[in-house]
Amino acid sequence: MEANPKVRVLVPLSPGFEEIEFVAVVDILRRADIDVVTAGLPKGRGPIEGSHGIAIAPDVDWEEVDLASITAVVLPGGPGTRRMGEDARLLALVRRLAEEGRPLAAICAAPLVLARVGVLEGREATSHASARKELGGAKVIADRRVVWSGNVLTSQGAGTAVEFALALVAAWVSPAKANEIAAGIVHTGHTPK
Repeated sequence: MEANPKVRVLVPLSPGFEEIEFVAVVDILRRADIDVVTAGLPKGRGPIEGSHGIAIAPDVDWEEVDLASITAVVLPGGPGTRRMGEDARLLALVRRLAEEGRPLAAICAAPLVLARVGVLEGREATSHASARKELGGAKVIADRRVVWSGNVLTSQGAGTAVEFALALVAAWVSPAKANEIAAGIVHTGHTPK
C-alpha cells in the first residue's frame, strides 16, 4: 500500500509530551501508510523527554519541515501542551490549516492549543478533564472518548489514544483500514464503525 497522498501529517514533539499519545498516534497512522513527520519544537534533532521520562528523537527539527506541504496536524497532550500553546510557529500553522478547512486533531490537554487560536469556538470538543474549563467557546462533551466536529477531532487522554488514532485512519484512509489495524493490534474496544 502506498502512502495516502491526500494527507501529510505533522506531529510536534515538545518537552513534557504524553508518550502514549504520541507513540500510539504515530504508530497507527504509519501502519495505515499515512505520511507522518514528527518535528521537535526545541532546536535540534536530539531526543525530547516526555512527561514520564521517556526520550524520543523527532524525525526532523521544526526548521526542516516544509510547512507548505503539511495538510494536517495531530497534537499530543501532556504538560508539554503549554509549551506548544506558546510556540508562534505552531500556532501560525494551526491557524493556516483551520482557515483552509484542513484536519486538526488534539488529545488530552492539547485541545487547549486549538482553543487558543479560536478553532474550537462553537464546536463540540472533548479533552482531559483537567483542561475542559479552558476550552473557550467549545461545547464540551465530557461523556464521549473521541469527538469529531467537522474537520476537528479531539479526545480525552492516554487511555483513548488508540481509539483516537483509529478514528483518524477511518477518516483519512477508510473504516475498513482502521478495523484491519484494530484487529492486527488486538484492539477490541471502541473501534471505528
